[in-house]
Amino acid sequence: MTASQSAARVSRAVPRGLSRTGPVLFSYGFRPFFLGGGLWAIVAMALWIAAISGRIDLAGDYGAANWHAHEMLFGFASAVLAGFLLTAVPNWTGRLPVSGWPLGGLFALWCAGRLALLATDGIGVVAAAVIDGLFLPVLLAICTREVVAGRKWKDLKVLGGLLALSLANGIFHVAVIDGGHDHMALRLAVSAYIVLVMIVGGRIVPSFTRNWLNKFGRTDFPVPYNRYDTVAILGGVAALAAWAAAPDHPVTAVLGAAAALVHAARLYRWRGWTVAPEKLLLVLHAAYAFIPLGLAAIGVSALGLLEERSVLHLLSVGGVACMMLAMMTRASLGHTGHALTASRLTIAAYAALILCALVRPLGEILPDASATIYAVAGLLWIIAFGLFSFEYAPILARKRRTPL
Repeated sequence: MTASQSAARVSRAVPRGLSRTGPVLFSYGFRPFFLGGGLWAIVAMALWIAAISGRIDLAGDYGAANWHAHEMLFGFASAVLAGFLLTAVPNWTGRLPVSGWPLGGLFALWCAGRLALLATDGIGVVAAAVIDGLFLPVLLAICTREVVAGRKWKDLKVLGGLLALSLANGIFHVAVIDGGHDHMALRLAVSAYIVLVMIVGGRIVPSFTRNWLNKFGRTDFPVPYNRYDTVAILGGVAALAAWAAAPDHPVTAVLGAAAALVHAARLYRWRGWTVAPEKLLLVLHAAYAFIPLGLAAIGVSALGLLEERSVLHLLSVGGVACMMLAMMTRASLGHTGHALTASRLTIAAYAALILCALVRPLGEILPDASATIYAVAGLLWIIAFGLFSFEYAPILARKRRTPL
């Protein structure tokens, strides 16, 4: 059988392309997963606040703290990542996107994981872990099929990050089943997301910046991708790998500090100040700024001067969630034919999440004020994603508009 015949069989077996019938929500990958991720960000944080304030018993035998850590990294963040990849990979490969009932089935699998982890008292921790553990490997299989079929071998590195997330999720579940809390799995997951931001951010941030400047006839463009960017990514990977494996080692401190300087210079090369008038673009630069900041925090933490949880929150809320919110808003507008400009509500959402990223790490630095800091950070998180959901739910759930 020839390669083309095999591809044809796969195409017939799994319907692909933009669904013209059925719910609009399942016509493109970003729609259900961005909306689901945004809503779950609100619900999951509200449940966590209720749990730590003693109002509810959350997640039963899984443990409230374990559940919170898991649902931020493998619940909310995995949904946004799925929405991004299911939209971006077809653009990279030139193949039609998955939509319709296969997309609905994948979204249902993600939802099943959320429900299962809330129902551990009824179905057991093992069963809940198995149900939740299916989503990321299935997403990885779908994306791998598309990249291989499109022969976009350079994009396999993105799949490496998705593989690392799948492994980290499994390791975390095993630790919980054994009665523990695997911090290495959390560091691995955060590192995987940050590496994806380094790779994909290095592709889109300078590109979008250049396009916007060119539209106004300006020529003060960002420095295009070159060997410096490759070195920066490799340096970041080395620092994050050291942090995941040995967060307190002196080598980790050196690698973290060096990578922070390299990525600060990388961000400077992208000339973010030139797009200050358009907050939809400026926020991409602001979100990336948390990467050198987080890498520096890794170095400081390795010297025993900063708690690990502060580093985790600085990277996960700042480097990951802020970049995700930036991409969710931009992609939602762009792929539904709306003008690529940030509204006042969108700007307020950005500001709330950036403040959350800056405030939350202070909880370990100022222990006497930790309860207040946690409450403020949680409220800012809910405001950010509440504003996103309020403004973008209608955009994600209705038909494409004619571009403005």
